[in-house]
Amino acid sequence: MAYQTLTINKFQDLEEVKAKVQAEVADYRHTIYVCGGAGCVSSHCTEVVQALKKAIALRGLSTEVRVVVTGCVGLCAYGPCMIVEPDGVFYGNLTPDKVKVIIDRHLIGERVVEEYCYFDEDRQAYVPYTKDIPFFNDQVKIALRNCGRVDFTSIEDYIAHDGYFALAKVMNEMGREKTVEELIASGLRGRGGAGFPLGVKWQSGMKAEGDQKYIICNADEGDPGAFMDRSILEGDPHSVIEALIIGGYTIGANNGYVYVRAEYPLAVERLSDAIKEAHGAGLLGKNILGSGFDFDLEIRIGAGAFVCGEETALINSIQGLRGEPRQKPPFPFQQGLWDKPTIINNVETLANVPAIILKGAEWFASYGVGKSKGTKVFALAGDIKNSGIIEIPMGMPLRNVIFNMGGGMKDGKAFKAVQSGGPSGGCLTADHLDVSVDYESLSAMGAIMGSGGLIAMDENTCLVDTARYFMEFVQDESCGHCVPCRIGTKRMLEILQRITSGNGKLEDIDMLETLANTVGETAMCGLGQTAPNPVLTTLRYFKDEYIAHVVDKKCPAHVCTALNTYSIDPDKCRGCTLCARNCPASAITGEKGQPHTIDTSKCVKCGNCITKCNFGAIELK
Repeated sequence: MAYQTLTINKFQDLEEVKAKVQAEVADYRHTIYVCGGAGCVSSHCTEVVQALKKAIALRGLSTEVRVVVTGCVGLCAYGPCMIVEPDGVFYGNLTPDKVKVIIDRHLIGERVVEEYCYFDEDRQAYVPYTKDIPFFNDQVKIALRNCGRVDFTSIEDYIAHDGYFALAKVMNEMGREKTVEELIASGLRGRGGAGFPLGVKWQSGMKAEGDQKYIICNADEGDPGAFMDRSILEGDPHSVIEALIIGGYTIGANNGYVYVRAEYPLAVERLSDAIKEAHGAGLLGKNILGSGFDFDLEIRIGAGAFVCGEETALINSIQGLRGEPRQKPPFPFQQGLWDKPTIINNVETLANVPAIILKGAEWFASYGVGKSKGTKVFALAGDIKNSGIIEIPMGMPLRNVIFNMGGGMKDGKAFKAVQSGGPSGGCLTADHLDVSVDYESLSAMGAIMGSGGLIAMDENTCLVDTARYFMEFVQDESCGHCVPCRIGTKRMLEILQRITSGNGKLEDIDMLETLANTVGETAMCGLGQTAPNPVLTTLRYFKDEYIAHVVDKKCPAHVCTALNTYSIDPDKCRGCTLCARNCPASAITGEKGQPHTIDTSKCVKCGNCITKCNFGAIELK
């Protein structure tokens, strides 16, 4: 379905392409959307697609069944996966052999192959249809509207889903002022962390004086466990391109950049191809849609520095300078890239713009609560059953996200905490599960919305060690530009390392809290100011764990190995010698057939003994 001579000069050209593609699609009896997100690619979805197309051709179904490799479907825990339309049947954990069965029984025999569908552990039943799966049916997709529905390799398919119609509306009907007014009225706030209103930011860019302006898409998504922006770039790159053109037109910028981290090769490849498509169709370059407006877009690859997610550090990096923040003011809209007025938005924020332009501010603002309008994309990760990407209306209780959509904890374990907002966020407890997911409510609890990472942790998680992990990450990624972040995070990490290794003292806890507050109040940039959040929230909600590490020299979750003590229950030990034979320190002794003992002075606390014992005789204290 490729149009080699596709040229879009005016609004009517968009309508013609849309009508032609939709007419072609209507001739098919089924459309199969195969997830082509990074997770499914790593799970060999390419082999599934090849087997699917081959089986369809062999059975003479090529004119009846359409196969679309699309962006992330969302339910990454079931990858490779696909959805068969028009009925919305979800199949997961696919293999080439399973695909052949689905073709024969479902597409030919008209019977759903339930044993390959989603399995609801609570109901002990297979749930074939997406409309009945909680992971899917509680979502409202705006930023993700095309992920899982559009062929990311085809600009025509994007146009068939109303792509570039928002750009035409802005240029032909709304103009710059009305576009800004509509975005302000929508209440759309930046989805990259700070939550600053997009419309106000664009208005500032529009009013800024300068002979040259720039607009930048921040795709430097560096939070551990976060993959929201990556999924949008991989599955719907044209939505970001369209939004950047709209933004450039609105603020008066003729050049744009997408700053993507090098660890996202699939996103870079697909975005590059989409930019070439848009150029070829005349939607990038000179005189876009006959408006007289010129706009070009380039990709800049980041080297993976977490601090380059901060807008002024990102600007320095694009300019070839050291990636470290600048003092503000002046703000980027006043003096940004090459000292020119610059507007920066992240991927998810931009992906909302075309939908708002087409459907209106009132429609977008009808979702959400208070000052948090619209929807938010989250990456569910950690000890949760249904890991993946979701988009929910602002205001949904955290409990719904974790237990309905996420399916709860794996292996029947108890929920303990959730880290919201990545290294700059905070850990919330079971007492916060009924908190509304919105900017203000999360902030009041000591966490942040951040870019949208949610890492769920079960009862076997040590929150002191979790704080140590995030502080180690932040300290390693600190640019070192300001003393509070450079030295303060290092001292905090040292204290956490002492506590988790069994050498902590009670005064360390007080010093840790003092340092955390000082760094938060005095660091120069937003990343440094929020770096202590994991420490502050774990101290606030899990102080008993800190005290147990320091006073009792015990890790309640048995994660901090230096605090673990192993012993053998003589009533359970059968003297099989498995533990002794697998002890690297020769700390276990005993005669065969007789109870063994562990010399704790020799024990290196590797845990081999407890893993090898078949009788549950090894006790961990």
